[in-house]
Amino acid sequence: MGCLDPRGRASPRRRGYDAAVTDIARPSAPIARLGDRSLFPGLGPAAYLNHAGVSPPSVPVRRAVLELLEAYATTGGHAVVATLGVRARLREKLARLLGVRPVDVALTFGTTHGVQAIALSFPWLRGDRVVLFDGEFPANVTPWQRAAELFGLETVFIPLAPFEASADAGLGALEEALRRGARLVAVSAVQFRSGLLMPLAEMAALCARHGAELFVDAVQALGAVPFDAARIGADYVAGGGHKWLMGVEGAGALYVRPERVAALRPALAGWLSHEDPVSFLIEGAGHLRYDRPLRPDASVFEASSTGALAQAALDASLGLLLELGIPAIHAHANRYLDRLEPALQARGFSSHRARDASRRSCILAATPPPGRDPRRLRDALAREGVAVAIPDGLLRFAPQWPNDADRELDRVVAALDAALR
Repeated sequence: MGCLDPRGRASPRRRGYDAAVTDIARPSAPIARLGDRSLFPGLGPAAYLNHAGVSPPSVPVRRAVLELLEAYATTGGHAVVATLGVRARLREKLARLLGVRPVDVALTFGTTHGVQAIALSFPWLRGDRVVLFDGEFPANVTPWQRAAELFGLETVFIPLAPFEASADAGLGALEEALRRGARLVAVSAVQFRSGLLMPLAEMAALCARHGAELFVDAVQALGAVPFDAARIGADYVAGGGHKWLMGVEGAGALYVRPERVAALRPALAGWLSHEDPVSFLIEGAGHLRYDRPLRPDASVFEASSTGALAQAALDASLGLLLELGIPAIHAHANRYLDRLEPALQARGFSSHRARDASRRSCILAATPPPGRDPRRLRDALAREGVAVAIPDGLLRFAPQWPNDADRELDRVVAALDAALR
């Protein structure tokens, strides 16, 4: 794995601090190809279709983590310098992914960290209303409920059913709630249960028209669906790296629209939230101060030591994703699902995939035939080498770029038949 010789020992050329920094600052560029899982040689399931849950790390991701860990093992605290290059590169890649400027992106520990940062730092007034959606993943609900308790807010839930019927029906329900007054709307870009892609640009426009701000949980979109936060008009976007971004748990991103930064009251600020936070550690006496201003951008939420290993993993995986292109990944996964969906329907499953192709993510969720226990189906599929998830009782299939329909679909269909027997 890069920093080990064939016997598992650190090679001499990688033992020094300079070598460690160079290795991490200049990652190798493996070739990634749609439908090719050669970068996942140890992956057990013949068809891994749970990228909406947790993605397995590729060889480049594992190598990046091991190389940084080796740098810490051989140089101790000096390895922190190597992580600065990783952080700068990761911030730039995340900005490209989000369609924004690097300065407007904070590196976080994951989606929940980003939600909490805004929920607890928003300039709330007692009695403000927060619009949430019934059926969302709890990560985009609990922090807002906690903020409501702390700041005396009112939470209002809108059902997702109107959005599942049509974008117009859903937007009508949202506008009705906004007319009654709201400070913020919090929504997932892609619904974790059904895979529905929400009409974010139209939602942002409605929020702006009614004086509300839009927070987007994009963890089920980033890496799978083309996403442009600036074009959408989102005020805040949070995501994590262990699902479609194919890193590991412990790294994510938070985008804050530049116009919104000044009004925030950073409740999660720490010692690294200040301007010039580390000079007292490296420039001698006389630099320790507690009055330095907070950073005037999204990085104010990067409050303390970070998950360096997880960031190295995300940096490596993003290199592959950006090389392939998110539009190409989205099209590839949906070609897979286009062939899987009729096979499910023929076996009595009810698909929840949007009929309108423009509202599809890379998720296909289906209700099992009557009388079929989704837990038993999931376990039976696993025994046949097919990995899926069952969020809230639906059978969820979520392929990513390494999946290959030509190689896998016969196995998946045979596994379905065996599970149903």
